[in-house]
Amino acid sequence: MGVGPRQCCFKISPSDLSMQSRWRMAEILLRQKLDEDMHQKIAREMNLSETAFIRKLHPTDNFTQSSCFGLRWFTPASEVPLCGHATLASAAVLFHKMKNVNSTITFVTLSGELKARRAEDGIVLDLPLYPAHPQDFLEVEDLIKTAIGDTLVQDIRYSPDTRKLLVRLSDTYNRSFLESLKVNTQNLPQVENTGKVKGLILTLKGEHGGQTQEFDFYSRYFAPWVGVAEDPVTGSAHTVLSSYWSQQLGKKDMHAFQCSHRGGELKISLRPDGRVDIEGGAALVLEGTLTA
Repeated sequence: MGVGPRQCCFKISPSDLSMQSRWRMAEILLRQKLDEDMHQKIAREMNLSETAFIRKLHPTDNFTQSSCFGLRWFTPASEVPLCGHATLASAAVLFHKMKNVNSTITFVTLSGELKARRAEDGIVLDLPLYPAHPQDFLEVEDLIKTAIGDTLVQDIRYSPDTRKLLVRLSDTYNRSFLESLKVNTQNLPQVENTGKVKGLILTLKGEHGGQTQEFDFYSRYFAPWVGVAEDPVTGSAHTVLSSYWSQQLGKKDMHAFQCSHRGGELKISLRPDGRVDIEGGAALVLEGTLTA
């Protein structure tokens, strides 16, 4: 695999009290320019939800002293415009492994500049907040019926910025129902092939009271259009979910849970400048070097 000398590869498992989960992704520090097609080839070989590539923006930059880097994300099938958790993991590699001296790191990405700053219990991501607009059911009926059959739907929204379809299930359902729901993702790219939708969010209002931990809302995320049947925990989906549920609940600070098989908690705080903070941490589980 012609990747050039000494490209450092880290496999990361983000987790802490605010964003607890057990998913993994690859972070690759590019010490020199990589051939364009090699990004996708490496991501396909890694076969994780996302592989992130961190690059220097200037020849004099270094991973310890510099505060601004380029960042790209690839699923096994394609490049994606935003991945929150791979951004968090990239910051963790720079802060903890490369011993970056800065308190805040800026990433230049397809979604603009994203900032990651040190926090007492982890790392805080400053992400864009994307509105979701009411979506006519008849236009997406085939997609929804294919995915979840006759499951009762309470609300449907569409985010044109992210091309994500948000489907809120009936409040009569609970977390257990969402976790056990069989979702047919295999046929979705054939049913919706216009390019309008690239991700499906299923979400449910949280439960309060009882002996279980309280969450403001639950979700699951599916993106077979980009080669990810179901993503364990998805920062980019929560840039849409945070906007929607803040309006529905009248809250700026929320506690969310993504109900995938691995699962993960997210601590969310909407900012006055129209963006959202998501706090998390990460653990390095594997380190290696890619060579020609």
